Amino acid sequence: MQSFTSVPFKSSKHQGLTEVNGVAKFSSAGIVLEFDSKILGLVSVGVEEARISVSDILDIKFKKGVFKRGSKIEIRTKSLAAMAGLPNDDGKLVLKLKADDFERGRDAVEKLQKDIAGYTQSLPPAHTPVSVLFDASEDDTEELK
Repeated sequence: MQSFTSVPFKSSKHQGLTEVNGVAKFSSAGIVLEFDSKILGLVSVGVEEARISVSDILDIKFKKGVFKRGSKIEIRTKSLAAMAGLPNDDGKLVLKLKADDFERGRDAVEKLQKDIAGYTQSLPPAHTPVSVLFDASEDDTEELK
């Protein structure tokens, strides 16, 4: 059984000088991107693979576009290191979708948003500093007799 959703996408990097075509595979563990970059649309750099784990994703949004055209998926990560080697613009990865992939992209984003929420809830609570545990009311405590 296939445990991921594949969504074909287009993107660009280097301010549009490099075209990127690829497939994003969404699963409960994160996103795997397989893409081919072409400089000026002519010279292929080769197929690359990059992974973004659920723990690295800050947020993910699905933008509808008009009449299913121009829809896109926007991904922001908690650190720029997670974006290394990816076609990002100002720390945001934008995956442009074709009209045929509208439902598949929307469903993949909704499922991943639920997985991120579940992951966040499963994390242990933040560490409480010891200074917060003790308040100043102990200063007025009477001596034992």
